[in-house]
Amino acid sequence: MGILDGKVVVVTGASRGIGAEIARIFAKEGGKVVCAARTLKEGDHPLEGSLQKTVSDINDAGGDAKPVTVNISLPEDCERLFSEAHDLYGNVDVLVNNAALTYFIPVRDYPINRWMRSWAVNFHAPFILSQLALEDMIPNGSGSIVNISSGAAIGPGRGPYTDVSANSGGTCYGAEKAALERFTQGLAQEVYSDGISVTCVSPSQVVPTPGTVFHNLVTGMDDPRGEHPELMAKAALLLATEPIGKVTGRVTYSQQILKEFGWIEEARGTGVDNDRVGSGYSLI
Repeated sequence: MGILDGKVVVVTGASRGIGAEIARIFAKEGGKVVCAARTLKEGDHPLEGSLQKTVSDINDAGGDAKPVTVNISLPEDCERLFSEAHDLYGNVDVLVNNAALTYFIPVRDYPINRWMRSWAVNFHAPFILSQLALEDMIPNGSGSIVNISSGAAIGPGRGPYTDVSANSGGTCYGAEKAALERFTQGLAQEVYSDGISVTCVSPSQVVPTPGTVFHNLVTGMDDPRGEHPELMAKAALLLATEPIGKVTGRVTYSQQILKEFGWIEEARGTGVDNDRVGSGYSLI
């Protein structure tokens, strides 16, 4: 028996990295997982990972998952994702907004089309997908929405600045994740009386994934400073399954929440001590 037995789960960005690991762990716990991303087959994207690989891993392990190829920067594709999820499994019980699109470009050089597309994936899609999820969840009086944020939401603070290269190009992504965290708490308040939990979690440490390696945020998939994606997946599972009164409105960090609930014994990184606190919304 799994804690998600019979539940229908939608995970965006499930072709690689954190999203793929979330899909695997949620399926292991009995969830019927709709894996959504742009990359269906290996080789369709320059980075390693695909929906076919994620779904194959899940089904080979005895789980139940189906791929849906979508571009969530398009509202019509968000709608199609839920339409296909309904055709495959029925109403959605859990939504994990994990997909992200990142360009590390300073604001003065940022092409407007890339700026708009990044906001479409990282912030507007979670809004649209949450609306669609609520259409399923509100009549049932239950459901969970888990948003995936980032330590990038923590701003550099006020000047003067001695290391101007420290956050070079990260302003757009950081602003999107800060907005997602505020959105999380606002939506959580709005739907609390409907029995729906809305939460947000970031990695306590940078997670080595094909994406973070590509952007030189880690030295490789075995970077000893990194956090295994399993910790983020377990944190998302915790937030998706704990009673609403214990977690809704939480903006937290993977190792912080796992230690708090006794799922791990030791924790390190952002959010786990006073010297490495998280974003402002994680403290509210």
